Amino acid sequence: MKSGKTRWDTLEAKLQKALTENRYRHTLGVTYTACALAMVYGEDLDAARTAGLLHDCAKCIPNSEKISICKKKQLDVTEFELDHPVLLHAKLGVFVAQNEYGITDTGILDAIRWHTTGKPDMTLLEKIVFISDYIEPNRTKQPHLAEIRKTAFADIDLCLYMILKDTVEYLSENPKSMDTMTTSAYEYYKNVIESRG
Repeated sequence: MKSGKTRWDTLEAKLQKALTENRYRHTLGVTYTACALAMVYGEDLDAARTAGLLHDCAKCIPNSEKISICKKKQLDVTEFELDHPVLLHAKLGVFVAQNEYGITDTGILDAIRWHTTGKPDMTLLEKIVFISDYIEPNRTKQPHLAEIRKTAFADIDLCLYMILKDTVEYLSENPKSMDTMTTSAYEYYKNVIESRG
């Protein structure tokens, strides 16, 4: 990929064609937020910007096509994800980021992979993209959003826990729609926060 401003222009132009208008607006919001959090916590700015831009690069592929590509390319997906193809965009996004956008950085790819479900013991970049996806400026419906946004810039692990707690509580109303990785992430970060005493 070309360096400097041209690289970002090229990346954004390609993404804009692949996403709906609303999804692209969300993507720019995530990117903006990821860059701001990267500045606060000392994460590599280019990595945060790239992961933010590409986190939903496979989101607008129709669900039937998502399933088809995952099976054809033998991607490592679970039966739960195949039954809930809305979740497939994260892992498929890794494939798309590699093959259509030339991304080879494993940290960026993992941030794309885990931005929806989260996971235990996330890297700083994974936390930043996960949180940015939840709090970006276009989001309005999530509970406790003002408090979570404020916490994001003060205590990243507490923010992560707050998001996972709200997510688990919301999904527990329909437990069949909850990925086990999300519950594992929640339990992990609950222990992290409780162990502070």
